[in-house]
Amino acid sequence: MIDLSEARARLGRIGLRLPDPVPAHALLAGLREIGRGEYSIVLEHPDPERVYKVVSSPADLFLYTADDRPRGPHFPVVYAHHGAIGRAASGYPFHLLEMERLYPLQDGTPAAEQAAQLIDAYWSACVERTQLGGDMGRIALYHVSLAPPAIGESLKLALKALSDFVEEYQVLPDILNADNIMVRKDGTLVFSDPVFIA
Repeated sequence: MIDLSEARARLGRIGLRLPDPVPAHALLAGLREIGRGEYSIVLEHPDPERVYKVVSSPADLFLYTADDRPRGPHFPVVYAHHGAIGRAASGYPFHLLEMERLYPLQDGTPAAEQAAQLIDAYWSACVERTQLGGDMGRIALYHVSLAPPAIGESLKLALKALSDFVEEYQVLPDILNADNIMVRKDGTLVFSDPVFIA
């Protein structure tokens, strides 16, 4: 098993969190923040099976709203895109999405084991391609999608769909961070936030 903290440190992406405050919006007034990532903020929703997600990265916006985005059991359900609601310090606009609620991986579960296999395979493919610089992650993901670990047929198809999306939109994959791979209540692994723009 790889040392995930070391891997993220090598990529210069350890502990990064969006510094911006929650943008003002009527739908978000008084709601509790329940998560924060490098490019997004997640807030509770009146429906406990949903969340509001404020995204600042164009990569996230493409993944969640593009007509040709990857769909299926291993990608999050987006119920509504409430549009732009301000601008992040990065200069990108904030967009407000209403999404299904997902949960962290739990050690010892089938989803956590699948995620570990994916992370290991992806990291190994990255290490083999370090000489490719900025293209390393995209090409590594493509090669893992061609010869994936034993993760089940539907997840193999999702990995291929993610690789195709990454190539089409010229975004970068991020499946090294376990926070970007989550589960539904039924235990289905979901690529919750697997892309970014450098």
